[in-house]
Amino acid sequence: MNSVPTIRRFLRGLVPAAALLSSGGQAIVIRDDVADERYRIPQSEALAVADMPGEGHGVLIAPQWVVTAAHAVTWQPEVKQIMLAGVPRKVERIVLHPSYRKPPQPLIDRGLATWDWSMLLVEIAASDDIALIKLAEPVTDVTPLPLHAGADEYGQIIMFIGKGATGNGHTGFDMHSSPHRTQLRRAYNKVTSAHGRWFCHKFDPPASALPLEGGAGNGDSGGPVLIQTGPQWRVAGLTSWVAPLTTQPGPLGQYGQISCNVRLGHYVDWIAGVMTEGR
Repeated sequence: MNSVPTIRRFLRGLVPAAALLSSGGQAIVIRDDVADERYRIPQSEALAVADMPGEGHGVLIAPQWVVTAAHAVTWQPEVKQIMLAGVPRKVERIVLHPSYRKPPQPLIDRGLATWDWSMLLVEIAASDDIALIKLAEPVTDVTPLPLHAGADEYGQIIMFIGKGATGNGHTGFDMHSSPHRTQLRRAYNKVTSAHGRWFCHKFDPPASALPLEGGAGNGDSGGPVLIQTGPQWRVAGLTSWVAPLTTQPGPLGQYGQISCNVRLGHYVDWIAGVMTEGR
């Protein structure tokens, strides 16, 4: 396989996991000492999680609206339909946040040549990686997930869901050959930072990890990151990008990786405005 086109696709999809974003997504990387079966969940437990064409996700937050990471829809050709609860749903239009910026090609080329992603990470962190998808018809067979609009993410336990590339924290995964759409999984982590556009978490090794701790992989971008409020899980974020562990090419998703998520509490007014105007 030609690695350069693969890496370019990886970057456009946003997830230089060890190099940046979560391509049209990322997926879930698991503990090396816990069976994969414990992370897998049936589709029936995540009906509100949408599949973008090819890879990447979104989440239903209102009968006619899906929220996703902007890069999960801009890296690929026009998204005309998405899958939700196993049913194709026609897309009426996509609204990108006005301050979203696709990563400049020169910075991507520099990263590919040197494996130094520092300036690209600065560019990504300053962008608003969020989009809303209006469906042609309201969804009546799936209950939308409520938003977590608070600013209290720091220190909380989160659950994230996706079908992207997988591996374990010891070996990571190979971004050149690992498929970006696999089985549906969910994992947990603890928020280590939360400010402005983003909140982040670190994939800890077994000695200090949660029982089903995980990290972002390749192909989960736009997937929901949830916080529990009482008996209810609310959507607090969207899988977006990861920080590199090293300046040398190698596996992604190893222990120590930091994953960052779009902080939906930062965007509640924009989301409400778009949905109100779009009725």
